[in-house]
Amino acid sequence: MPFDRVRQLNSAEARKNGLFVLYWAQMNRRVESNHALAFAVNLANELNLPVLFYEGLTCSYPHANDRLHRFLLEGVPGTERRLRALGIGYVFHLRRRQSDPNDALYRLAADAAALVTDDYPVFVARDHNRRVPEKVAIPYYALDSSCIVPMSHFTKQEYAAYTIRPKIHKVLEACLQPVAPLQVKRCFTGSPHQLHTEVTARNIALLVSSCEIDHSVAASTEIRGGRDEAESCLRHFLEHNLRRYAKFSREPSARATSGLSSYLHFGHMSSLEVALAVREYADEHKLIADEFLEELIVRRELAFNFARFSPSLDSLDALPDWARATLAKHARDRRDPVYTRDQFENAATHDALWNATQTELLTRGVIHGYYRMYWGKKIIEWSPTHEDALATMIYLHDRYALDGRDPNTYTNILWCFGLHDRPWSERPIFGMTRYMTLDGMRRKTDVDAYIREVTQGRLL
Repeated sequence: MPFDRVRQLNSAEARKNGLFVLYWAQMNRRVESNHALAFAVNLANELNLPVLFYEGLTCSYPHANDRLHRFLLEGVPGTERRLRALGIGYVFHLRRRQSDPNDALYRLAADAAALVTDDYPVFVARDHNRRVPEKVAIPYYALDSSCIVPMSHFTKQEYAAYTIRPKIHKVLEACLQPVAPLQVKRCFTGSPHQLHTEVTARNIALLVSSCEIDHSVAASTEIRGGRDEAESCLRHFLEHNLRRYAKFSREPSARATSGLSSYLHFGHMSSLEVALAVREYADEHKLIADEFLEELIVRRELAFNFARFSPSLDSLDALPDWARATLAKHARDRRDPVYTRDQFENAATHDALWNATQTELLTRGVIHGYYRMYWGKKIIEWSPTHEDALATMIYLHDRYALDGRDPNTYTNILWCFGLHDRPWSERPIFGMTRYMTLDGMRRKTDVDAYIREVTQGRLL
C-alpha cells in the first residue's frame, strides 16, 4: 500500500488460537477496492486463517430511520454474494430494538485472531475507534480506505483547497493504484453464524418495519442502495455526463453530476475506483476530466483533512479567526423574515427555490451541490442566530440526507459560514462571509426548470 493507511489502535498481540481474522465494515461497506479488507485478507493469509466480514446495523444510531436503514439493507444481498464467491465469511447483524443486546462485535471478536476496521474521522466510527480498541484482547487495526491520498499523509489542518492541492498532486500518481484482487488462502466454512440476519430483496421492507426507528422518514423516492446500484450509477455518469460535467455541473436541471455521493458516503464505492474509471474513460474518449477530479479528490479530501484535525464539527468554533470575528460582530443584526426549524423542515418559506431544495432533500435524500450552497446561506439569513442556523443545517442533513453525517457534509455546511473561503464585502448578518441571492441563482441557473422538476418529482 502506498503511504501509511494502517494504524494499530491498541498494543494487543494476535490471539494464537483465533479462528479467523475479523473485518468490521463500519463505513466502507464493500468488497471491491477496499484497502481495509485487503489488509485483513493479507493478515489472514499470513496466519493461515479465513476472513470473516462483519457488518452491523443498529436501531440506536442518531436519527435512525427508514430511509437510512433501507439504503443500507439494500446493499447486503450483493455484499453477501460477492464475499461468498471469494470464500470470505459474512455476518450481517440487525439490532432491531433498544432492548436487544449490543454486543455482536465483542462476541465475534472473542473468536478472532485480530480485528480490522475502517479509519473514518466522523460519526459513530470515530467514536468506536476511540472506545473499542482497549476492550478487545486482540490487535485492532484501523485503515483509511476512504481517501485516495491517505489522511495520515497530512500532519495538520489545511487552510483551504489552494494549500492542500499541491500536496495532493505531489503524491497523487503514487496513490492512484488499484487495490489488488483479493485472494484468500483458506476459505471460511461452516453454517451461518447465529448472529446473522438473512436479508433478501423481498424481506427488506419487513425488516425495516420491525426495527425500533423513526418510521416517518420514508425511503428515497429515487436512490437505491448497494454495490450494483453504485456501479450502474458510475456507468451512467461515464457514458452520459462526464463529457457534460465541466459545462453543466452547476446547472441542476441539466442532471450532469455523478450522483455518487450517497454511495461514497456509505462505502458502496470508493473514490479511488471512481477516479481510476474516470481517468481511463476520459483518456479513451479524449475527454478532459479535470474539474470532476478536482471535486472528487482535492475538495473531498480537504473535507476529510478538516474532519480529522478539527476538534469540533458542529460548532462555529471550527471556523477560521476572520469568520468567527465577522459573525460575532453581526450576531445581533436584525433578521426578517425569521423561520422556525419546523418551517425550514417542511419547506414552508416564502422562497420557491429554497422550498424546492428542501423538498429535494425530503424526497430524494440529497440536494444538488450548487443549490445546497444557496440552501445553507438562506438558513443563515432567516434564522434567529448563526448558532441556530448551524444546528438546523446539521439536523436536516443528519435526518434526511443519504450523503449526510460525512466529512463533506460538515465541511460544506461550515463553508456557508466561511470555512475554506475568503472575506467578501461586508453586509448585515453575514459580515464578510459570502452572500448568495435568488437573482444570482436566476442569472447562473435555470431556477424555474429545477422547481418544476422537483415539484413534479422527476429530478433524477
